[in-house]
Amino acid sequence: MNHPLDPIFKPRSIAVIGASHNPTKRGYQSIKSLLQDKFEGNIFPVNQKEKEILGLPVYPDVGSIEEEIDLALIATPAQSVPELISQCGKKRVKGAVVLAVGFGEMGAEGKRLQEEIVRIGRESNVRIVGPNTSGMFNLHHRLNLTGIRDIRNGSMAILSQSGNIALSLITRVNMKSKTGVGVYIGIGNEADIRFHEYLSYLKDDPNTNVVVIFVDGLRDGHKFLELAKETVEQKPIILLQSGRSEKGRKAAHTHTGALAGLSAVAKSAFKRAGIITIEHSDELYPTAEALANLRPLSRSNIAVLSDGGGHASLAADALQDVGIRMPDLSHDVRMKLRALLPANASVENPIDVAGASDSHPGILADCARILLEEPGVDGLMLTGMFGGYHIRFSDSLLEEEKETAHRFAELAAQYNKPIIVQTLYASHRPEPLVVLKEHHIPVHESIDISSKCMSVLDEYGRYLNTSRERTDFVIRSEGKRDPDALQVFEKVYAENRKIMLETEARRVLSLHDLPITDYEFATSEQEAVTAARNIGYPVVLKIISPEIIHKSDAGGVILNVKNDDSVRDGFDVLIGRARRYNQRAKIKGVLVAPMMPRGVEVVIGVTQDPQFGPVIMFGVGGVMVEILKDVVFHVLPIGRVSSTSMVNEVRSHAILEGIRGNPPSDKEAIVDLIMQVSGFVEAYPDIIDEMDLNPIIVYERGLTIVDARIMLK
Repeated sequence: MNHPLDPIFKPRSIAVIGASHNPTKRGYQSIKSLLQDKFEGNIFPVNQKEKEILGLPVYPDVGSIEEEIDLALIATPAQSVPELISQCGKKRVKGAVVLAVGFGEMGAEGKRLQEEIVRIGRESNVRIVGPNTSGMFNLHHRLNLTGIRDIRNGSMAILSQSGNIALSLITRVNMKSKTGVGVYIGIGNEADIRFHEYLSYLKDDPNTNVVVIFVDGLRDGHKFLELAKETVEQKPIILLQSGRSEKGRKAAHTHTGALAGLSAVAKSAFKRAGIITIEHSDELYPTAEALANLRPLSRSNIAVLSDGGGHASLAADALQDVGIRMPDLSHDVRMKLRALLPANASVENPIDVAGASDSHPGILADCARILLEEPGVDGLMLTGMFGGYHIRFSDSLLEEEKETAHRFAELAAQYNKPIIVQTLYASHRPEPLVVLKEHHIPVHESIDISSKCMSVLDEYGRYLNTSRERTDFVIRSEGKRDPDALQVFEKVYAENRKIMLETEARRVLSLHDLPITDYEFATSEQEAVTAARNIGYPVVLKIISPEIIHKSDAGGVILNVKNDDSVRDGFDVLIGRARRYNQRAKIKGVLVAPMMPRGVEVVIGVTQDPQFGPVIMFGVGGVMVEILKDVVFHVLPIGRVSSTSMVNEVRSHAILEGIRGNPPSDKEAIVDLIMQVSGFVEAYPDIIDEMDLNPIIVYERGLTIVDARIMLK
């Protein structure tokens, strides 16, 4: 055994604690499954009241079993689990699958019980699957602890926090696909073993081609992203996430006790890690099947081959909706198609054979060969009624349809380009479609589902083309810290503060070469005048006080101050306003900074996400950003590809291009600054909690940070 989770995925012996004679109980179903599937290890039923179950001797407790135990299935009520985990620890059992509900998903008492079993497990080296899990199976090793029967073994692996979602997917696979599910883990409450640990096993599992995930929430989201990116570079991950709505987030918390974070953060994080996210449950099985069996698209150029104009136009619309291109065909290809098809056929993309296949289905394979030979075509969607010509027109067409299906399989293998078939006869399951499925060519009744399958192949292919340019999500602070900045942080902590003064924030940002405006600090009218002369008029005056965080609320900012007298008056005004706003405020003095010319205002911020840790935010609007809410979030750290993506993702991106005669903004400077902020926060992950750079004024060339606020952990 080479992986830490091998005793769970590939146990050599299993103790079923809570073994039962009752066929409705998991303690019976699991033993029966293990026996029927000819599990190659030893099975030890445990029950104090029984002597024999399904021909196996029963033990009163795990301590009574003489042989070593790799894995325990605990099928008993929640209150009994702590003692049983303790017994497993004494027996040196390596893993335990805890089925019971009544833990973290059930409130404070359940959370306490969950923390107890995790503590006992860690003290005794027992890794825990669950609790609140539907079980697990690894059919490649004849292991099934779920009670689900007649599962088609195959190359899909499922990690799910919902047993019913997994059962739904497994049922659909059994009914509609030749691609089976070989591995399933019911994550449950993710109390001990985390999502990323399961991924680390599946990443190198030679029997797994695609990982399917259903998630309510992640307890270590940042580590999950690290492992997901590593996994995606070898095999695709497709994920269905609950909690996109407020009601959904509440249900997710009730379901697993997980923290359901901002869906905007999660969705962008998953995308950056190369995970394909699905928002509609009916798309999960077909897209997973496509990713398991078909080569990802190197480009998104698809040809549509149809036996009718209606299906052709609907397919073109559906593909466009999901971002797939349908390139114009070369003159040579169109002439070859024209030589095969009747005069009323359309040889433009989408191709309509205009009934030519009604009496000669094989012509579709002839056309497909011409299209797949074309270098500018990366994949093919066949739409219409293939597989049902012998049903619609004549039984005599059955053999030709079957032969055509075999030809499609040969073409897919020869050209190594994906073929997806949409047909109105998909639910009839005629023999030609069975042939396609046996060769792992997806067949669907829905044009929209077929198009979605093509789009995930495109998304995965595009990610693989750029994966080396993307971050690995590992935060590295080594060598990035500045000793002088650390002294500033230490001073703030020494004064028992969490929020830095603006002067302190400006100081640490300057030490890391972030482009913040010059400033001087004044404790008297004369110092303020001297500072203003040094900086050059006009200037901005700001009150500095640890008790006044939001300066505008206190009237603590005066803009566009143009001469010495105005500076003196402004200094006195700010001190007076601050004292009236908060009589107990310790007023340090006044910050003097240049009044910057107008430009486009943007904001960059950092906050802590409960699932993913530090998250960077970019938005257009500056002080108006809270009203406009035109912002995007990305998990840190962040590289140039993702920084550029952030700038281009905001809805008001056109403002940066220059409108109404204004010059374009320096987008490269924004990208550079986002990366600088990422590096700055990455240097102090244990210190910086939140940061707000707002506004940042962007010009045709360059930008400057006008205001900065930093909150420490």
